[in-house]
Amino acid sequence: MENETGKWAGRFFTVWVGQAFSLFGSALVQFALIWWLTQKSGSATVLAIATLVGMLPQIVVGPFAGALVDRWNRRIVMIVADGTIALFSLLLAYSFASGGVQIWHVYAVMLLRAIGAAFHFPALAASTRMMVPKEQLTRISGLNQTLQGINSLAAPPLGAFLISVISTQHVLLIDVGTALLAIIPLLFIPIPQPKRIADTQSDAKPSLMQDIREALRYIRSIPGLLTIIFMALFLNFLLVPVESLMPLLVTKHFGKGAIELGIVNSVSGAGIIAGGLLLGIWGGFKKKIVTSMTAIVGLGVAVLLIGIAPANLFVLAIIGSIMLGFMSPLANGPLGALLQSIIRPDMQGRVMSLLASGATAISPIGLLIAGPFSDWLGIRVWFWAGGLICVLIALMGFFIPSVMGIERSGEANPDLKADPA
Repeated sequence: MENETGKWAGRFFTVWVGQAFSLFGSALVQFALIWWLTQKSGSATVLAIATLVGMLPQIVVGPFAGALVDRWNRRIVMIVADGTIALFSLLLAYSFASGGVQIWHVYAVMLLRAIGAAFHFPALAASTRMMVPKEQLTRISGLNQTLQGINSLAAPPLGAFLISVISTQHVLLIDVGTALLAIIPLLFIPIPQPKRIADTQSDAKPSLMQDIREALRYIRSIPGLLTIIFMALFLNFLLVPVESLMPLLVTKHFGKGAIELGIVNSVSGAGIIAGGLLLGIWGGFKKKIVTSMTAIVGLGVAVLLIGIAPANLFVLAIIGSIMLGFMSPLANGPLGALLQSIIRPDMQGRVMSLLASGATAISPIGLLIAGPFSDWLGIRVWFWAGGLICVLIALMGFFIPSVMGIERSGEANPDLKADPA
């Protein structure tokens, strides 16, 4: 058993470490490009377009990318995605070095990088399921959450430091180097491919739209899965605006400045790292859904704590931010592992892309509603309402049999599973 554990762990973590470096390099580049756009234009519209350029590919291309990932060799998809992103980073670095870079050049590269990421994410998630034993998926999700926390905490200050000592094109070259670190292990380590279960309704090769419709039918076929997805999307709608409204809460309600806002962001990032490490070591409760629902209650309590804190008790907002960061990986990590464990391997790309597209699409909707809502009723009201609804949704989940029994129902139905080829 120890030999088997060492075998999968050695292969997987060799790939994982390379991917971790690549993601950190991408975070550095994202900061550098946003900073360059800020310095070059000083325009909020330019920055808003940059955000939109980064989101649209996941919303529009994501579902089709997932369908293609399920058709193609996922290892090759990751190699091509990482390589393409590195290539365009290299071209943009040349534009910066030659002095001919324009804002639209940055937009184009950000768009192409986002398209590459739309293919890379489902390929990596689906490959993880094929390389990691099911009972270890929650721990791996915890490590991924920790990595996200480290990126969000360390990339901005390191990116700011690098920009102050080296040029933007050299930061882009760092991304090229980290992409190579991700590609090289994939050239030598095989990733099992799932055996695709053909759609029995037709002998002809299905179109991409048929693949997507098949994934939607598949989601509906698992009792409780659709409920969990709608719960997750609605929680995303409630909680994403919290981060955007935090600067106004800190300045207008608490009367604080940039230093205090930086403290709030830093302790939240530290909480994410701590929560991810705990999940990586502990692995959560035996039922992954119990871990997620319990943590979602904690998320709601954290948002409520931030919202109800009086103006003279800023320390409560700091405690709430730590708790918010800490609970995030404990909510998201087991949920991701749950999806990886119950979703048929040949469906992983499509289903994961559909979920990512939905989560990405719901975020701007939440922001568009939260802004006028907060202007009308006050910033704190969104925190009160969002936190309370978050707690109620999670508590309701404990009393929905299909939700609490989703792992058992997925394992009991042979039509929902497929073994690796």
